Formats: sequence, structure tokens, C-alpha cells
Amino acid sequence: MTRLSVNINKVATLRNARGGTIPNVLQVALDCERFGAQGITVHPRPDERHIRYSDVRELRKHIATEFNIEGNPVPSFTELVLEVLPAQVTLVPDAPDVLTSNAGWNVKEHFTFLKDVIARFNDAGIRTSIFTGTDCDNISRAAETGCHRVELYTEPYAAAFAQGEREKAVADFAQAALHASACGLEVNAGHDLNLENLHYFASQVQPLAEVSIGHALIADALYLGLEETIRRYRQQLIV
Repeated sequence: MTRLSVNINKVATLRNARGGTIPNVLQVALDCERFGAQGITVHPRPDERHIRYSDVRELRKHIATEFNIEGNPVPSFTELVLEVLPAQVTLVPDAPDVLTSNAGWNVKEHFTFLKDVIARFNDAGIRTSIFTGTDCDNISRAAETGCHRVELYTEPYAAAFAQGEREKAVADFAQAALHASACGLEVNAGHDLNLENLHYFASQVQPLAEVSIGHALIADALYLGLEETIRRYRQQLIV
């Protein structure tokens, strides 16, 4: 069964908007685990506009499920990951000024850089994942870097699904997952997955090891409560 990792960046965004410690990022993470989340994801950016490096260090002391750190492997990020040793690191090519991640890696263009940084993480015993689109040649190159997984960038799927084109929307992702598996990679997915589009995606894109969901899940929790929201997302992953 596909695992659910909850991205808690939006909780930190709300905290930082006012200052102080409300809402408490650590407590929310622990509650997510208690309510059934099988992992916690954070994406610290250099400007620390939501998750701070200090949050990452504190979370690492207490997270009992899988801890996944996403980010662009600039030197400060790489050193943080090697310090806290999460279960997984997901490499994302986001520029410092982007609002949210909006593309996967061009692996051919960045191959040497990715291979070198992945070797450092692999040597430290950290599972590595590369954020990619659905291009199968790009995924083949990702496998050559030595990573363990790719995370498929699912915004194009979500956008097409919302337009009523779900079969067309999912086709490239289903093919990409099969190709990644044939290359020896496991498959994660994330970005704009929600309660409306998640079940169909998970039923069509296999094998699928993990989804990472933050914005939609935290927004749903405002209406449904965190426990019920996580229950519903877990339910969508039963296929």
C-alpha cells in the first residue's frame, strides 16, 4: 500500500506569519503521526520562510516515522541533511525566489552535480529521491545517478484532472512509474494531490511507494480536523 507522508511546511508558514510558536510545528508533526501519517516531510528553503533549519533539527529528535527532507542541495541544505540524517532526502531544483516547486530536474544537464551529491547522501545511509517529470529518458538518467527513487511532479496531472481529463492526465504518469520500476527505482509522487484526485492517481500509477501531500491536506484539516483529514487521505490510497 502506498504510504502517506504529510508535508508540514504550511503549518510553519502560519506560525511565521505571526511569530512565536503557534501553531507548534513539532506538536502538529507528532499529531500527524498519531493520527496515521506514515511519514513527515519538510522543505526548508534558504530564507527559512516556512520550515526553519532549527525546526528540522528539533523534528529529527522526535519523529518516529519516516522523516523526508526536500530541497535544492545547495551547500547549507546538504550540510543540514548530513547532520540530521533523515530516512530520505528528496532533491528539488527550486530557485530561492519561487513560491513553490514548479518543475523537476533536467537530469542530463545536472548529471554530475546530482551524482556527486547523491553519493554523499548514499554514503551516509540516506535514501535519495530525485524530483522529476514523466519523461522516461530523464528517468533513465536519474537511475544512473545512483538515487533510489524518483518523485513524480504531479501538478500537470492535477490540472488536467480538474478539467475532467483524468485518463489523459494520468497516462504519462502511469508509463513513467512502470519505466522507473524497470530501471530499478521506486516511485514517489507529490504536488497538488488532494482528496478529489488522489485515489484515481494511486489506482492507475503503480508501483507507487509514497505520496507527499501538504497544502491541500493542511487546508482540508481546517474544515475536517487533522485526524479525520489524515484518515480520509489514507483511505484514498487503498486501491
